[in-house]
Amino acid sequence: MSQRSQALPRKRAYIGLAIGIVVVGAVFAIYWVTHKNVSSRTLQPNDQLVVERGTQLYVEHCASCHGVSLEGQSNWRTRGENGKLPAPPHDATGHTWHHRDELLFQITKEGTTSVAGNDYQSDMPAYAPILSDEEIIAVLSFIKSTWSAEIKQRHDEISGRVSTQQRQIAHENIVQTFQWWILIEINDRVLL
Repeated sequence: MSQRSQALPRKRAYIGLAIGIVVVGAVFAIYWVTHKNVSSRTLQPNDQLVVERGTQLYVEHCASCHGVSLEGQSNWRTRGENGKLPAPPHDATGHTWHHRDELLFQITKEGTTSVAGNDYQSDMPAYAPILSDEEIIAVLSFIKSTWSAEIKQRHDEISGRVSTQQRQIAHENIVQTFQWWILIEINDRVLL
């Protein structure tokens, strides 16, 4: 066998290996970016620095309506004369903990109409022009830090189910994107 005929399979093997490394790297990079986007709005009630910042921001921006002790306004389930619902409590007596992290973030950032539609009347402003994403997470993390362990666990379960579903969808998208690249034949052997 000539040197040229021996070099060809080796060259094909190196090219195949390089392609394989690029494909695997791309899959991991896309998964990491997708996973990061899914979980970037996760509340951090156990991070003391985040909670301290959130406490300051809550007092400055939220306490005037939702109460210094997160108690909300009285009769918060009944529309006022202006047709709007009063500010709900964020403590265990309210419904804040019934909503997943992402939804709480969206309501705070974009306002209630972004979720409930334009017919929903509320004094809750959109905080996008006022607070950064990190500051919104800090405020929500402070609120969550005040809940009992049982309520935190129930909230984690609510948020976790959604995050798991989102990760599964992201994983399926990655597999579909690279499906045609999964098998690479070199010297009649399947490497991946």
